[in-house]
Amino acid sequence: MRAFISGSGGFLGQHLCVSLKNRGWTIDAPCSSECDLTREGSLEPWSGNKYDRIFHLAAWTQAGDFCLRHSGEQWIINQAINTRMLEWWPRAQTQAKFIAIGTSCSYAPDLPLVEENYLRGTPINGLFTYAMTKRMLYVGLLAIKRQYGLRFLHVVPSTLYGSGYHTDGRQMHFIFDLIRKILRGKKYGEEVALWGNGLQRREVVHVDDFVRILMELDGRVEDELINIGAGEEYSIREFATRICALVDYPEARIQYDLSRYVGATSKCLDVTKLRSLIPDLQLTPLNKGLESTIHWFMENQSTVLRAEAS
Repeated sequence: MRAFISGSGGFLGQHLCVSLKNRGWTIDAPCSSECDLTREGSLEPWSGNKYDRIFHLAAWTQAGDFCLRHSGEQWIINQAINTRMLEWWPRAQTQAKFIAIGTSCSYAPDLPLVEENYLRGTPINGLFTYAMTKRMLYVGLLAIKRQYGLRFLHVVPSTLYGSGYHTDGRQMHFIFDLIRKILRGKKYGEEVALWGNGLQRREVVHVDDFVRILMELDGRVEDELINIGAGEEYSIREFATRICALVDYPEARIQYDLSRYVGATSKCLDVTKLRSLIPDLQLTPLNKGLESTIHWFMENQSTVLRAEAS
């Protein structure tokens, strides 16, 4: 099997590349400097190859309040990235199955986070632009399927966590930011400030579980949108309690900053469809996943703990 992967340098992309190589796949995974998807013709060097799968992971975004501060740029850049990939598919890679990554923030916060609601309602204001670019990606898949009969799989992940997260100073997703702040608190004797009141709830899935599930789904279904999540969520306070216990940091030293951006108050995907497709679904227990992620942070603390947490 041969695959083309966009966004291979990201957190998920690195894990997917390792998994595919371990399975004996041949992969082409150019970095953004080799294949700038905002530029016309950027995919031409790979058009002569014939891929069994196109994994489209590339997106221009960050965690925290990034989407609020860059809404116009997010629309322009992500629409360009997605359009470049979608145009290339029916023109040069009709034999390939296109596997795309959506986002849970595309769901409207007042509707159940079930697949048939992905295009319904209004996403949360702070993430609206990014959410709509991901909705448009899915619409593009449906349109190309309708006209050309090509195959696709569109998956919507919960927040992914695990080892190997980026260390380039950008804002981290909440679970990594929690770990970093608490580890810094322990190392430097600092108090820890967390955004919001800590009652907002989040769901996480270990990145190794996600990749394994993605590959299982690829072998079983096509032309579907499927949530990949744990089906349960915890408050930020509960995550903090668990991390404090694992690193031996006094939870009483955590302060909550009510003035900061917190995003949605709850975000838990409905995974009924996933469990119907994979009835024996097994996920990494939360504490085990947190422990391995903390271990990676400790091994790389010279880089991941160096900068002040956002």
